[in-house]
Amino acid sequence: MLTAVLSLSGAIVYGAADFLGGLAARRLGAVLATAIAAVSGLVVLGAALPFLGGEWSPEAVTWGALSGVTGALAISLLYASLAIGPMSILSPLTALVSAITPMAWGTIVGGERFGPVAAWALGLALIAVVLVGFVPERGAVRPSTRGLAFATGSGLAIGAFYIIISQTPDDSGVVPLVLNRVVNAGLMFAVFGVLVLLARRSSRAPALAAVRETTPRTDAAALAATAAAATPPSPASTPRDRLVAGFAIAIGCGLLDAIANVLILLGIRAGDLAVAAVLAAMYPAGTILLAAIVLRERIAPVQWAGLALALVSAGMLALA
Repeated sequence: MLTAVLSLSGAIVYGAADFLGGLAARRLGAVLATAIAAVSGLVVLGAALPFLGGEWSPEAVTWGALSGVTGALAISLLYASLAIGPMSILSPLTALVSAITPMAWGTIVGGERFGPVAAWALGLALIAVVLVGFVPERGAVRPSTRGLAFATGSGLAIGAFYIIISQTPDDSGVVPLVLNRVVNAGLMFAVFGVLVLLARRSSRAPALAAVRETTPRTDAAALAATAAAATPPSPASTPRDRLVAGFAIAIGCGLLDAIANVLILLGIRAGDLAVAAVLAAMYPAGTILLAAIVLRERIAPVQWAGLALALVSAGMLALA
């Protein structure tokens, strides 16, 4: 039961972080917003480390650093796939693959076994992952081979993150997540620096604007863009105001993301990797709920069905 509660809570918080990340990406560009979020998450985890504790063993450091690499790869592939589209197909595909990968690892390699109720619940949860992750999109076309490859690769990388983080020692506390943030921030700032240099090379005109235009946005960023298009710009708003707001939102994103990772890590350690990973893949739920509340976005009936199914499957897993 504890695994189900922690993992599903982590998924909702992570979805909220993704929502803020989308808003920050509109102002700063996805790469810079992700890098800032990684740093703010690192500060939060570093401040919590004395209270939560953790042994700095070689295993904790190694697995934590590896999880940072897979996390950066997952984000890059996710942005690339959503930029190619259609999001209505590629977004739920990414979530599904991210759930199946650790689930298969846990059952085949880890030897995890489930009773009939838990098995049915996991099956319902996988269906819920697809329905919750569905992004309504008008005029969606058949996805390209490249888009499918990027979406699948992103899902595999997210699944690999869960597998890697599950290998960390129980006495390591949040040490692996601290290493995850260090590596993730370093890689994303390096990518941002390369993009800025390339932009300056091609033209000395606004490098940061070029980065923003060439950086794909997440589905949450697309929701933010829709709201911005529907709202008349404030005459008092200046580029500096938007930049400051973007930094503040990115910091908030990193805060929530760090909390979500702690919840998911605790969920994995409290029970089965397969259960924790499948429920953690419900993260789009947090995004669409916040989009409905903040941006007044309409939740599609198929997504409502997915949310209901997610709650049913989580309840079944908790009882099982």
